[in-house]
Amino acid sequence: MFDERAEPREEVESQTAVLELRGRKHMVRIANVSPSGAMVIFSLMPHIGEGVVLHLLGRGRVYGTVCWVRDGRIGVNFAAAGE
Repeated sequence: MFDERAEPREEVESQTAVLELRGRKHMVRIANVSPSGAMVIFSLMPHIGEGVVLHLLGRGRVYGTVCWVRDGRIGVNFAAAGE
């Protein structure tokens, strides 16, 4: 497996956030964030393609889609503005 993202990530392992999934809110930790997505430390197993909302410090509500799930972490692709 290799990393296909060309943009840099900001490591923010100690940052907490709220993740909305299936109508419920969960406190999570953010491992890293980039302009188009984030790696979230999350013990539940959402489905790939499932919509989520992240409440990020300094960004507010960000809508996204789960793009991968692995070992207690999930990848979230942020929705483009206007979606």
